[in-house]
Amino acid sequence: MRMVDLIHQKRQGNPLSAEEITFIIKGYTHGELPDYQMAAFLMAVYYQGMASQEIADLTMAMVNTGDRIDLSPIHGIKVDKHSTGGVGDKLSLIIAPLVASIGIPVAKMSGRGLGHTGGTIDKLESIPGFKVELTNEIFIRHVNEYKMAIVGQTGNLAPADKKIYALRDVTDTVDSIPLIASSIMSKKIASGADCIVLDVKAGSGAFMKTIEDARKLAQTMVDIGNRLNRKTIAVITDMNQPLGHEVGNANEVREAIEVLRGEGAEDLRVISLTVAAHMGVLGGIYADVNTAYNALAKLLANGHALETFKQFVAAQGGDVAVIDHPERLPQAKYHLEVQADEVGYIETMNAEAVGVAAMISGAGRSKKDDVIDPAAGITIKKKIGDYVQAGDTVFIIHSHLMDNEKAREILKKCFTLSDFVPSSAPYIHDTILF
Repeated sequence: MRMVDLIHQKRQGNPLSAEEITFIIKGYTHGELPDYQMAAFLMAVYYQGMASQEIADLTMAMVNTGDRIDLSPIHGIKVDKHSTGGVGDKLSLIIAPLVASIGIPVAKMSGRGLGHTGGTIDKLESIPGFKVELTNEIFIRHVNEYKMAIVGQTGNLAPADKKIYALRDVTDTVDSIPLIASSIMSKKIASGADCIVLDVKAGSGAFMKTIEDARKLAQTMVDIGNRLNRKTIAVITDMNQPLGHEVGNANEVREAIEVLRGEGAEDLRVISLTVAAHMGVLGGIYADVNTAYNALAKLLANGHALETFKQFVAAQGGDVAVIDHPERLPQAKYHLEVQADEVGYIETMNAEAVGVAAMISGAGRSKKDDVIDPAAGITIKKKIGDYVQAGDTVFIIHSHLMDNEKAREILKKCFTLSDFVPSSAPYIHDTILF
């Protein structure tokens, strides 16, 4: 088998067998194939695409280059949740305890953020004392006892994906749906869950800018999961403005606590309940999504999910007192208000720009080794559809930087005003079922 022949085959648009795909992925991961040949193969995939079975075979080839987490000692149906990423996305902090509170085990491995804010792990680390590293034995025990645990992702989970992504990044082949889908799903499959619910975001703050592209990606990932014997569902959610009112780390934890108290922003509550409802059905607790949604809404309202969150935080060494007193979470030294210059209704808000402003303020990483400031972030006082007068505060920048004019200028330009109330976008655009 020669790599040049396989490149030619894919360049002609012909499908590759599982054996041929394994040869490519294994050879590149082990250093037996050079970067230039792999780059040529990635470009051929970019232009010619892949059939559904090829994408599933590519996913499994990447899974098989590293560790596979064995969750069989955990009792019950293990249901995982994954988001394709957005601005203000603190949904895992709400969904995981909500689903765990009905007895479905949530054994979650999350990565650190690279971009506008930290990932779920970074957010949790803003809770004093919280431990994101557990031995496998303790991780399993916590999930069996408390029905949830969230830890940092192992470095040897689908290592082929990490190496291939670095090459995609410098060869302009990142935005290929077969490559995106296999990248995401390889880590989900390796993580060991029985069922997966995907939150695929669409809009200015998402990787997929249009609903059509988000739907294609969602359908591809659902196909992969089900071909690989994982019941998989995708919910396409809106990301044309940040989720909720907080973007950062400690401030996002505070907002998640509000929702777990039965309060908080409507978009966060609706999307959390929708994703959790699908997890509740896949986990065998509820017969249908509507029943699950209504039952879970009651668990948010009565504080049951909040108690599960407290147990989870305490079990992983975190200071539970901050849940009852969120003001004890890290606080920034400076708070810079960004005001509207004109009168009108907020018509659009560039979520990605808000995320960039948060990163500049210290809430995210532009490079892997950057240190996150857990207190840094953005509070959004006005969102799409809100009316503002000249001088009204639209954003508050939280930072340890006294002079943060760069972030301020980005935020001044990230929204537009209209004389008329804009039509509201749905929080949920579509659902892709298996």
